[in-house]
Amino acid sequence: TVLVLFSLLSITHGLADLGIPGWSCSPDLMKKSKSVPKSVHSLRPADIQIVGAMGDSLTAANGAGAEHNDILAVAIQYRGLTFSVGGDKTLDEHISMANILKKFNPDLFGYSIRTGSANVWETAKLNAGIPGAGAEDMLEQANDIVRRLKEHPEVDYKNQWKLIHIFTGCNDMCGWCRHAENTAEFFRDNIRRAVQVLQKELPKTIVVLTGMVDIGLLRRADADHKFCKKIHESECSCEVNPDITAEMLTNEARLYMQREQELQDSGEFDTTDDFTLIIQPFFEGVTDIGRNPDGTPNMDFFAPDCFHFGAYGHAVVGKNLWNNMMQPVGGKTVGNLTDTGNPLLCPEPSCPFIRTTKNSVNCAQYMAD
Repeated sequence: TVLVLFSLLSITHGLADLGIPGWSCSPDLMKKSKSVPKSVHSLRPADIQIVGAMGDSLTAANGAGAEHNDILAVAIQYRGLTFSVGGDKTLDEHISMANILKKFNPDLFGYSIRTGSANVWETAKLNAGIPGAGAEDMLEQANDIVRRLKEHPEVDYKNQWKLIHIFTGCNDMCGWCRHAENTAEFFRDNIRRAVQVLQKELPKTIVVLTGMVDIGLLRRADADHKFCKKIHESECSCEVNPDITAEMLTNEARLYMQREQELQDSGEFDTTDDFTLIIQPFFEGVTDIGRNPDGTPNMDFFAPDCFHFGAYGHAVVGKNLWNNMMQPVGGKTVGNLTDTGNPLLCPEPSCPFIRTTKNSVNCAQYMAD
């Protein structure tokens, strides 16, 4: 039987967070493969030995640990709380992809801890996300991760399975209305170049790409918080531009999503058995920010600037990310930024792998690996 405990809201040092105390899956699903998998389509969560991340201030987790009224603390990069590779606390206290993977493999390497910038190895580890970065910066970050992996004495980058997470686009969208070159095609092609580097340089790698979020959702927070709108004038000018309608923002974000999807659908990153790119599209179709039971915006989701995710927001996003990773391509659910206690998914017994394009079509052929 699969043991799934529901999410519990915990409060740590006055900050809302979300953990899942005691979560586990059946031993058969938690264990590593009998031998190191040869195919990325036969990759169990416990087979992942190294995690890394690329992105912007949301990957750096700016402001994630800030007190509600401490706007200056948004400048602090709380990398240990980021929804992808944040490794502070445990899954009992905070949901992140890395904290979940640590349940399957306690020896997981590369997750970030505490606070600090991308160039501080002791805390950032393989979290290469940089505040202010856009899609055009992903190539440099990809090269940076490759360098770190090849230079580290404890890493056998040719033989250890790696998961690299990418999330970018908010800065591109925030400047989209002012910069004609910020097209969806420009966005896609910059991500493509970065993934091509990973494909060329890093065998035994699965790239997980979180799809674009609709920044028009921020207007839902602005409507009830004038302070948020004022802050967003400097952080995301296109979002508060009165000449840009919410529909225009949503439509452009959807174009970004569609172009990202082309990277997976093209098959260009499925040419070998030891590398693939999978998009987790949980943000696609999200039409509202997190809500309290009374219908008001749940500002615990945000850092003090109402833009970046707070610790609770990172945990909710991390839960949605993981659940998409466990769902087959074509069967991935839309995210919900209001946590309703839905369970954190375990791998499917009939296909106990991180789901890819190929094992989503026919998993049986990969079960013997």
